[in-house]
Amino acid sequence: MLGSINSYSSNTNLFRSFLENKQQTDNQSQTNNSVKASIFYINDLHGQNIRMERLVNAVNQFDRFTPSGSDKMKFASGDIMLGEDPKHVKVADEFLNISGFLATVLGNHECDMPTPQFVDLIKDKKYKLLGMNLNPSDSNPIHNIIEKSYIQEINGHKYGIIGLVPPDLHIHVKLQEHLPDLHIEEDFEKSIPELQKEVDKFAAQGINKIIVLSHAGYRQDVKIAKSVKGIDVILGAHTHTLLEGVEENKNLFYSSTGEPIVITQAGRDGKQFGVLNLEFNKDGVITKVQNNMGKTDVYGRNLVARNMFENILGKPEKVGELKYVEKYPADAMGQENPHCDFIVDALRSELGTDIAVMNSANIRGQFEAGRIDTRDLAIISPFANKVVVINATEEEIFNAIANRAKASMKSNSHRPGLVQVSGLRYTFNNNGDILSMTFIDKEGKETPIDVKNPRKDKMYTVASDDFCVGNTDGGGLSLPHRLETALKKFDYDKDIVVGEYIKHQTKPIEIRSDGRITKVEG
Repeated sequence: MLGSINSYSSNTNLFRSFLENKQQTDNQSQTNNSVKASIFYINDLHGQNIRMERLVNAVNQFDRFTPSGSDKMKFASGDIMLGEDPKHVKVADEFLNISGFLATVLGNHECDMPTPQFVDLIKDKKYKLLGMNLNPSDSNPIHNIIEKSYIQEINGHKYGIIGLVPPDLHIHVKLQEHLPDLHIEEDFEKSIPELQKEVDKFAAQGINKIIVLSHAGYRQDVKIAKSVKGIDVILGAHTHTLLEGVEENKNLFYSSTGEPIVITQAGRDGKQFGVLNLEFNKDGVITKVQNNMGKTDVYGRNLVARNMFENILGKPEKVGELKYVEKYPADAMGQENPHCDFIVDALRSELGTDIAVMNSANIRGQFEAGRIDTRDLAIISPFANKVVVINATEEEIFNAIANRAKASMKSNSHRPGLVQVSGLRYTFNNNGDILSMTFIDKEGKETPIDVKNPRKDKMYTVASDDFCVGNTDGGGLSLPHRLETALKKFDYDKDIVVGEYIKHQTKPIEIRSDGRITKVEG
């Protein structure tokens, strides 16, 4: 190992690095040709344009308070956009431009629309778009704008920047027909030697500070850190992992030649952003590191960005007022979420069904007390899935909920997440076993469901969306046959229904959990 790396815990002042507050052992740093860098990083914003407005203020603070002796850079690691809605793509493009991001990588949600349309929307981009493991056909317009890597020069110091698209891109997008033309390398093992070649190209040019923008996921990033020589930083994404601080064997690893590699990732939906402070020696080896994490929602919405975005999205319409909103749960995947409760209650009420369900991961924003408008609603569940009403048997509904509970409790992050419900109440244990379930009709009458033998002959009408009903890769109910015979299909997402529900309320609206999903020990 090439000596020990100095890792400093996060500061109360997010943008104050060890460069400012360490005693002048740093005097030595001034004489050994060391290079200091501060990186503002984001990932997996998923089109959260209200948080983008807040992030503009965070970026501005980073620009003002980062020490002048540090190479300041801003990078994004993909899924900043949601590709189904052109307006949301354009907003995200403007956000990256006005905030001064240097580069981003192509994530799966950037591929939710046909490539020619996506390329046209970002034709005025000021940032680099990267994807080393993407080899689009010459006829594909993205061929002309995507790069495997590039050299970033700051204050006379050169950095090699490489981008990785998700190798499992094909299972995360709705529009499959244009993917073959992108020629994605799905076998990640084949991408590792290609990544080494890219690093070696930089080394041959005397560039020894290498940063990878990766939308491959945490597990693959660790594999890179253990397999590829010469990489210093991996700014990760895709798995929505929150990597706070610096910890060996978690997000600090060492190459076979003993050089430290730092991995970052800032969760999902723009709730957090990161500031990574680094010091490199003359050989491009990290000698000091500090990984600070900031909370986006503590920042106000930037008024200039808000006006710019609303010129693209249109002015929002007020739909009502929320008197009280319970705090968004820390474990939103593994417990009842009152914000989800409110959405499924709205679906059930407005569409007149027996039951309503949604997958936990579908909600990406959160309600706030006070005024609520159409833009707030659109960003809470932003994926543009279509509302549906289906018929399903008691057995099908029970099995879907039970399978998701079992899968979620096997994971430390509780992904893929519980099924959130209206018209049902259920209890489960640490193993994900469903211990009890009850159907609650519109008059409040409760009817127990036999969890050992749910009925095949009992049918319920169920309100949900086409993703939750039809998805079969662990993110939904896995009932595509029910989607094919849906009783109703609507051409809009849940935000429209929730907006109407709010307008129809005659009493002050409070969003609270009510114990409809309960986890017990054992």
